[in-house]
Amino acid sequence: MNAASSFTAEGGCDCGHVRYRMEIRPLFVHCCHCRWCQRESGASFALNAMIEADRVTLLAAEPDLVDTPSDSGKGQMIARCPKCRIAVWSNYAGAGPLLRFVRVGTLDEPDRLPPDIHIFTASKQPWVVIPPGAPAVPEYYEPEKYWPAESLWRRQVLLPRIEEYRAARRRAAPTK
Repeated sequence: MNAASSFTAEGGCDCGHVRYRMEIRPLFVHCCHCRWCQRESGASFALNAMIEADRVTLLAAEPDLVDTPSDSGKGQMIARCPKCRIAVWSNYAGAGPLLRFVRVGTLDEPDRLPPDIHIFTASKQPWVVIPPGAPAVPEYYEPEKYWPAESLWRRQVLLPRIEEYRAARRRAAPTK
């Protein structure tokens, strides 16, 4: 048994209406310091655990998916509790519903998933201090340089499904 498959973590919204379980260790945990995440979260950064959607089990109610603008212009779907409106994860346009960016702060034990990397540090708040030795990049990065081998393998398994999703979206897009 590998380390990723022996990991589980549960979480949910403030009111408990939406509950979920991560059935495997996330691919990678981003601490994003971009201004868009700062605005969206109302905080200095967003801490997201990237995980395959089929590795997240709903334990209670379905969240509402709210179509929200993003810096890329492609938008994102934010999964929010229909009662308390807490965001529990996002799905970005690139991988759509196949990949979830789980809000680490919604985990019952968020301290179990510290950031693997700090991204978009060029726009971080000047008073935020990144720990010495922590991986940090001014913008984004190449996964091959930072992700563990198991996460890269899981990404390779997921990529054909992402390509199918993107192709279906292109076919469904209205022509101008």
